[in-house]
This record gives sequence, C-alpha cells and structure tokens, in this order.
Amino acid sequence: MIDKEIIIEKVRDEYSELAKGASECCGVREGFASRSSTYSTDQIQGLPQEAIAASAGCGNPNAIGKLRQGETVVDFGSGGGIDCFVASQIVGKEGQVIGVDMTQEMYDLANNNKAKVGVKNVEFRLAQIDETGIESNSVDVIISNCVIVLAPDKDAVFREAVRILRSGGRMHISDVMLRRVLPANVVADMDNWTHCVAGAELLDNYINMMANAGFSNVEIISDKPFKAEVDEDWMNSVRSVNILAVK
Repeated sequence: MIDKEIIIEKVRDEYSELAKGASECCGVREGFASRSSTYSTDQIQGLPQEAIAASAGCGNPNAIGKLRQGETVVDFGSGGGIDCFVASQIVGKEGQVIGVDMTQEMYDLANNNKAKVGVKNVEFRLAQIDETGIESNSVDVIISNCVIVLAPDKDAVFREAVRILRSGGRMHISDVMLRRVLPANVVADMDNWTHCVAGAELLDNYINMMANAGFSNVEIISDKPFKAEVDEDWMNSVRSVNILAVK
C-alpha cells in the first residue's frame, strides 16, 4: 500500500503545477468547465479565465441539488475557485462560501481570482479537507468536485463533513467511483492517483463510508462513464457519479 503522505505530496505537486499553468499568460488549457455541458454559459460567463482553466472536475456539484439564499456553503477542494464563485451567485449577499484547498498555489490563484471577480461572500482557506478547522455544525451545504477521490483517507473526509454540517445539511458530490476493482498495477501507479483513478472506491463502498460517517440518506443522482473513449478495458468500470447526501 502506498504511504498516505506520499499520496498527499504527489497530489499537491500535481495541482500546484496545474495552478501555475492556469496562471500563465496565453496558456492553451481550457479547463473542464468550459468543455462540459454541466456548466451553463450563465454560470461561468464573466469569471476569470484562470479560474476556468484551473477547473479539473468531473461534474458540476452546484447542479446536483438546490442552494438557497443565505446559506453557508463549503467547497472541499476548491482549486481556482470556480465552484465557489458559482455558489456565491446563488446564495447571494446574505450567504457565505468557504473554499478549502491544501495546495498553496491553488489557494493563491483562488484569491487572485476572487479579487478579479470582486465577490465579498467568498473566502478561501489553506487546509486539508479531512481537517478543515471550520466550526462544528455551522455549514448548510458541502460541495466537492472530483477531489475526495484524491484523498487517501476518505473515511476521515466524510467524518469531517458530518462534523461541520448542521443537522439536515446536505452534501453535493461529483466524484470518480468504480463498478469493479482495478488491476493492482493500475492502483500502484502514482500517476493514476493524480488522474483521479487509482484512489477511486467501489461505488457501494463509497456510499457505505458516507453512511458510516453519519449521513442519513445518500442518493445517486447520476452515474456515467468517466471517459467516453477508453484504451484499456479496466477503464470501463471507472464512473463519474453525482451524489446528494443528507446528514
């Protein structure tokens, strides 16, 4: 088994480079959001190109369930801030959005993007998603976009989510999961960790972890192939799944 700290450092290094690439003038990276039909034009129109270029999700967590005016939203793995900025439009001036990311370069990029957008109801915190430092029972909704798959201890992530959510709070997750176990050599490849594959859990295991952490209801909203065209047969079992859970 690969050491937890090695995985964390590998992921941090990968997304540090992604942040740097998104910040470069005249870069060629489009970002997931600009290529995905899950984001409407209205949602990303006017956002900094750097925020869009840094998007590396597998869905749109703000489209899984409804956010309400005045709610407090936390983004687990906020990256360049795109999902935070989309959520901020929905919760309005009376609401609050907190983005949590463990990568310094992503944190810096998100704050630069925040200044460009000019939003007042968004803040970013440099922390790991299994230890956010956010007050217990203080959050209405947690969103997360293809980030929990990167965490080596997903049980700890879900326990942290339950800790900070209010009773009846929701979690909107877009993430990568499996229909069958991956070959051992695929899981052992560190590059597959940063590509959101090696860390993927079987879908049933993922749901059970959420239930064991304290979510009273976990609903699969959609389940589709992670990649439309695959070179390896094992990739057919890799899925992009949207989940709505309630504490």
